Amino acid sequence: MMADTDTVSSLADIRDLAATADAGDFTPLTPAAAPAPLREREIDAQGRSYATGRRKDAVARVWIKPGSGKIIVNGRDQTVYFARPTLRLVINQPFQVAGRDAQYDVICTVKGGGLSGQAGAVKHGIAQALSKYEPALRSAVKAAGFLTRDPRVVERKKYGRAKARKSFQFSKR
Repeated sequence: MMADTDTVSSLADIRDLAATADAGDFTPLTPAAAPAPLREREIDAQGRSYATGRRKDAVARVWIKPGSGKIIVNGRDQTVYFARPTLRLVINQPFQVAGRDAQYDVICTVKGGGLSGQAGAVKHGIAQALSKYEPALRSAVKAAGFLTRDPRVVERKKYGRAKARKSFQFSKR
């Protein structure tokens, strides 16, 4: 068998390499693929991690820090701001997937869109901030699809149309 430092100079050397590969004791010259390195933690001076979440027309600025699981949205508790339980469920999804229920406090400000879009924006922001605070959780949150921004937005109204695509009623006479 050839050493790692030997070079192939003739066809006979290639034949010898092929014979050793068939024998099963051939070791590749390239190093084994190392696991991808983790990203660096992004934490500010107050021990918080910041991210921006977007959904439809809503934009959420989200800060997370270790705590008791309290979520404040625009200065109000999440139960007051998002009265529908389904919206609160949407917000807590990243924590459930990561297995971090009631371990982080969330403070966020949301602007634009309706309540459903705002809840989606907060979820997107929490997922991103969580992956910045604990880079090891990124793969679990990404696999659930929470780091991908949903690009669907309302189509604009066109001139000569009643709405974006709807035509005015046709009159034959």
